[in-house]
Amino acid sequence: MKSLLQNREIKIGLAHDIGHVKNYTGRPIQTGINLMSSQPSKTLETFDNPNPESDYSIRIQVPEFTCLCPKTGQPDFAELLIEYVPDQSCVELKALKMYVWSFRDEGAFHEAVSNRILQDLVAATKPRFMRLTADFNVRGGIYTQVIVEHRAEHWTPAIPVSLPG
Repeated sequence: MKSLLQNREIKIGLAHDIGHVKNYTGRPIQTGINLMSSQPSKTLETFDNPNPESDYSIRIQVPEFTCLCPKTGQPDFAELLIEYVPDQSCVELKALKMYVWSFRDEGAFHEAVSNRILQDLVAATKPRFMRLTADFNVRGGIYTQVIVEHRAEHWTPAIPVSLPG
């Protein structure tokens, strides 16, 4: 006995033109639309901190940040490390991904883009503390690391605890 799938031609992948995408039966499924479900965005979304009474750290690694060199137009690549102590809000990760993606075609000096990202994140989340470390790949034999910080006016960090090793 043949399975249902053995009796049908299965088409996987995309045709050359938008509008010619077909499902496994060969019938068009959606035509005339942009097939990318996500787009870059400058909008940072947040959600309520589930534990606002506690000082705890959130660390987010973004290994694929790209922007353009404002002098040459060549791509610059960096790994971003975002570390923060949230207050009432936390950054939503998919929105952060779309936000980071939005810099891909923008020319920016490393120092300027690092400060802008921190300022935008602080404006969206209003954290007790936030640090952004932007570790840019080598360009012309030079590595650049930009570290920017924000500390809420009346926040005092807890004293670090050293555990015996």
